[in-house]
Amino acid sequence: MTIAITAASGHLGSEIIKATAALVGNDQVIGVARNPEHVRALDVELRRGDYNNRHEFEQALAGVDTLLLVSGMDAPDKRIAQHRNVIAAAQAQNVKKIVYTSIQGAEKDNAFSPIVQSNRQTEQDIQASGLDWIIGRNGIYIEPDVEYIETYKEKGEIANCAADGKCGYTTRPELACAYARLLTDTALNGNTCNLHGEPITQTQLANYLNGAFGTQLGYRSMSVAEYRQERIEELGEFMGNIIAGIYEGIRNGYADNPSDFALAAGRAHQSWQDYFSGLGLSLGHAAESTGRKK
Repeated sequence: MTIAITAASGHLGSEIIKATAALVGNDQVIGVARNPEHVRALDVELRRGDYNNRHEFEQALAGVDTLLLVSGMDAPDKRIAQHRNVIAAAQAQNVKKIVYTSIQGAEKDNAFSPIVQSNRQTEQDIQASGLDWIIGRNGIYIEPDVEYIETYKEKGEIANCAADGKCGYTTRPELACAYARLLTDTALNGNTCNLHGEPITQTQLANYLNGAFGTQLGYRSMSVAEYRQERIEELGEFMGNIIAGIYEGIRNGYADNPSDFALAAGRAHQSWQDYFSGLGLSLGHAAESTGRKK
């Protein structure tokens, strides 16, 4: 089996490459990237493939049996056409199976919905392709909240419009574990799987961050309009609306779904207690190491 994984230079794509190679061997995995020269520390064959260029992707998929299509980052209308280029290239090269990294979220009524709708269109295109398929609908990455900790410290709080809504967060390494198994096993062919851990509220998230970083963050709920305006002022119209739409979706229950992670990965998703305890241990080791150097 030869497995190609797109977006090899990205955080998720590179994690999936490493997890898949650990299962089947590096020589069975191909990483595809728009700029392969930017890919670092992946001991697999790398090929050039741009979602905008069907012919280039046909070359990239030569000899490939199974393809992981990581959802693109372009505007929703452009993304649909780009994904269709990849699907058509897979058909032309007789690829047998496509696994797609889709998303969860509200399909209408907020600013994030057009992105969700574009993902749903690609899901439909893959299902109609005549190839074997599996759709993974990812939960929201928790890493950005961890990376935002210094800003949270400055503000002394987490503030957004999610209110008491629960969010099915996940991490890239956990997703990589699930996708590696979906790529190499046929048991879930023809299924759509929600991939996330135990859903938690923003108050719970603040408490976990406090335990890991020794902070005293609280959670403050904002109105959707208030939060949208704040995000637009900081991030601009497009991204501000998108972020507000994501949290509005959490508020309205669109990120609190049953999880198929254990079915996909063959084990339970890492608990948030274990994840944040691991962060705390890492910080403790780093501080101890720094102390020794002094």
